[in-house]
Amino acid sequence: MAEELTIGFRFYPTEDELVAFYLRNQLEGRSDDSMHRVIPVLDVFEVEPSHLPNVAGERCRGDAEQWFFFVPRQEREARGGRPSRTTGSGYWKATGSPGHVISKDNRMIGVKKTMVFYTGKAPTGRKTKWKMNEYKAVDETVNFSTIPKLRDEFSLCRVYITSGSSRAFDRRPVGSFQTERMLTSDVGVAETSFRVGSSPETSMSGGEHVDLSVNTEMVDGLTEPMWEWDQLNWS
Repeated sequence: MAEELTIGFRFYPTEDELVAFYLRNQLEGRSDDSMHRVIPVLDVFEVEPSHLPNVAGERCRGDAEQWFFFVPRQEREARGGRPSRTTGSGYWKATGSPGHVISKDNRMIGVKKTMVFYTGKAPTGRKTKWKMNEYKAVDETVNFSTIPKLRDEFSLCRVYITSGSSRAFDRRPVGSFQTERMLTSDVGVAETSFRVGSSPETSMSGGEHVDLSVNTEMVDGLTEPMWEWDQLNWS
């Protein structure tokens, strides 16, 4: 039986954490069932956007704002072709210029591309409110000066719906309660402690949200970002 998270807990990763921890561990084969219960492996381009919340990781399925997926490289892409971003009802289209994901020690660790879903056929499709941030990690085994080489075995995609107001992951409160939780393999909840965050960090990879510093713990030999206390649920 799946563990139910206490009301008020949400998965609030920063872009740095998405690339440096989650995507990097997936690429290196160090992910496990506990991680995939948060971010499952799925080719999101084969699924209608409206169905994605229902197939999100079971520990994030109740989130009404954002859903995360590890997306494997398509065969046609592995052969040097362009990936297919077409579903039965429409297509995903890139918008804007790709942005860099910058680590806390000021290194470029990945690239973020934003896409919008259109219904119908290109180029006359109708724009919807579904959006996606696709993250790819830099290949750190290759030295680069201006153009980085990207790892493309997997990308990490964050899917969300645009609205007229700021989303929760755009407006994290400066003074928020955070909790340290461990995503153990037996889905047990480890020792919990609270602290107040007081030093926000601004995202340097497109201004998607304000990031608060996050405590880390060792989980099966990996340093893992913790779950955060969502003070917004109290308002």
